[in-house]
Amino acid sequence: MLSTRTAVPCSGRTTFGAVRPVCRPARASTVARVANANEASFDAEVLKASAGQPVLVDFWASWCGPCKLVAPLMDWAEKEYGGKLKVVKIEHDANPKLIAQYKVYGLPTLIVFKEGQEVANSKREGAITKALLEQYLTKHGISK
Repeated sequence: MLSTRTAVPCSGRTTFGAVRPVCRPARASTVARVANANEASFDAEVLKASAGQPVLVDFWASWCGPCKLVAPLMDWAEKEYGGKLKVVKIEHDANPKLIAQYKVYGLPTLIVFKEGQEVANSKREGAITKALLEQYLTKHGISK
């Protein structure tokens, strides 16, 4: 009978001169999936979705060093806050209309949306630590 689980490719491992294949089943991903949006999907992914739960939008760019530091925190927030927060990433260079509409001048920029609207004073530019991200979310009424 064939297994339905996928396996990681075997690699040779040397133990006292002998080579043994080391094969393990692939683990199910526990990483929450951060949504990606663009100008066409922004209305559905952010504005309409924020009617049911807050949405944290991360404006980023591939060439932005601080954005690379913040990216793992977005994955963490999506997982940590479960169904209480949706995280959406928007790539800066591919979405100039959204960049202009929300006046994104620095990267990364975080904005919280609730009930289809940008939360007043929620725009934050620059890198952020996990502790500051938790404070930022709490300040805007988002708790675990």
